[in-house]
Amino acid sequence: MTTPLDRNDPSPGYWPSRWPVECGGNRRQKARTGRLDAAGGTAEVVTRRNDRWNVMVVERDQGEWFLGGTMPAFAGPPPYGWVERIHPETLEPISWSGELPCGDHVWCGAILAHANGSIHSVNGSYLHRLDPDCQVLAERELPVDRSHNGLLALSDGTLITKDLRLEGQGGTTITRLDPDTLEVIDEPMVLPEGSMGRIAADHDPDGDTVVVPGTEHLWRIRVDGSGMHLDGSWSPRYRTANGDQGLAWDSCLSDGAAWLMDCGDVAPVRLIHTTEPNGRWVEHPGNRLSWRNPVAWTGALRLLRVDVGGSGEVDVVEPFGTPGGGIIAPPVHVPEHQMALAWDSLNGGLAGIDTSDGLAVSWHLDVRPTMQPVVFPESAEIVINDFTRDGTDDLIVVDILTGDLLDRVQTGSRIANGMFLTPGGNRDVFYCTTLTVARVVWR
Repeated sequence: MTTPLDRNDPSPGYWPSRWPVECGGNRRQKARTGRLDAAGGTAEVVTRRNDRWNVMVVERDQGEWFLGGTMPAFAGPPPYGWVERIHPETLEPISWSGELPCGDHVWCGAILAHANGSIHSVNGSYLHRLDPDCQVLAERELPVDRSHNGLLALSDGTLITKDLRLEGQGGTTITRLDPDTLEVIDEPMVLPEGSMGRIAADHDPDGDTVVVPGTEHLWRIRVDGSGMHLDGSWSPRYRTANGDQGLAWDSCLSDGAAWLMDCGDVAPVRLIHTTEPNGRWVEHPGNRLSWRNPVAWTGALRLLRVDVGGSGEVDVVEPFGTPGGGIIAPPVHVPEHQMALAWDSLNGGLAGIDTSDGLAVSWHLDVRPTMQPVVFPESAEIVINDFTRDGTDDLIVVDILTGDLLDRVQTGSRIANGMFLTPGGNRDVFYCTTLTVARVVWR
């Protein structure tokens, strides 16, 4: 069994909610208490097409759900961020923020429910503070005019975010802000490398430790009463020097390690973040924005376990061994079962990796996941998507221990991306993708 510090354990900076932030907490373990038991129920689906880029759903008070996203406006009218409070059953908006400035960048931002009662939204190069009716209380243009991904509340309530930079684009900027005024607190920190993946964090009585995946190394930032400090003694290298792998997305902090997958800067990610503003063109790039396009490396996708407590030792396994692997979302580790879940979105395949003694592939399933999953450790289930050969984006429920496919549900979407699933707490899951949001409940 796991210790309390190995569970999501949302930071004291959040509203006392069951899911106040993406992945359920700063450790990004994506775990929900209770059981789903999908095989013993019948799935019902509500789908809403809103023609927006739906990114994530978070909860404030019980039953009070907020949907955040941006616009897939790669050409034409300017993009904007937005937040809605939605009805949990119909998914229709109860209130909405209006169009939130984003610096003309098109990329998936983030929202969270803060301990001060506000909903915070980062989108493009702007941060907003909203009240529970989605009305703007404060607005801040961030110090760097690039798209930002990831927004966390630390244990002292301060907010931390980062811009997104690929290899050769200079160092990523980490910015810490006051949650009420949105004023920048410390001098923004520029890392030695760019960073693509979102930040993860953990807290203790003296402060917070923030883990940032760079273009070649992982970086560790300590945040305490004296500000932000880069730990220069810890920067394990996860990427080989021969260029056979792509960059890492987010990490999952579990069992004293950061778990991540490489091969993430697939063709559309590179395309979006090498144009200015990010993701904007005079003419739409068309099929060049497909994540199915071939990648620039030859290596197979790898799952990596990096010791975050001391040595920075890196353990590696190739769950599939297929050349030219690629993903658009990070893995998850389930400490209760000593299993990690990894997948290859480009070549297809979901794998369970036994982590009890080294890294040993336990099972494979012939599906094509792309998105951020949800796990139910008590019933040993993972909920993730499968972009099928017929072009539908289904939700599937898989037994974590055996790889057995327990259920399959059609969402009504034909577009797969790397966005977030959110458990509703009543044997239900919210699903977000481009153009569509859905809720699946098992009765």
